[in-house]
Amino acid sequence: MAMTEQDLQNIEMTKEYFRRGDAQDPTLLELFHPELQFYFPKFGIGHGPQSIMDMVSGFIGELESIEHDFSNYVFVARHPYVAVEGIARGRMKGQDWEGGRTSAGRFCNLFEFRDGLITRCHVYLDPDYLGEDEARFRWGREGREW
Repeated sequence: MAMTEQDLQNIEMTKEYFRRGDAQDPTLLELFHPELQFYFPKFGIGHGPQSIMDMVSGFIGELESIEHDFSNYVFVARHPYVAVEGIARGRMKGQDWEGGRTSAGRFCNLFEFRDGLITRCHVYLDPDYLGEDEARFRWGREGREW
């Protein structure tokens, strides 16, 4: 089934979410519906656009940069939903990480849209960007493809 114009608009708004987030642009909050439901691992479910800022506050002083490159992303859209799978890279506490090269950085997000805004954003990833949770590398690190 071909994507509709609405599906394409929703994908573009999803990309804008990543662009503004990477740039730490405060206008990011303009993309969210007042009734936003936001999920991030270890943060839980937050409600309203302010929940994005509440989640981001947990990274203050640690996350130096993050970048999403859409060249290898997979977008699946069927209004009102967009699912996106991709790889991010960044720098945290002076160390670089990159999906496909380090153990973290691969993610999948699910978005829902209402009234032209993001009303649901659930982020699925391993928030241990630097691989510091050694106990949970149950199969070791050697010989693994990330």
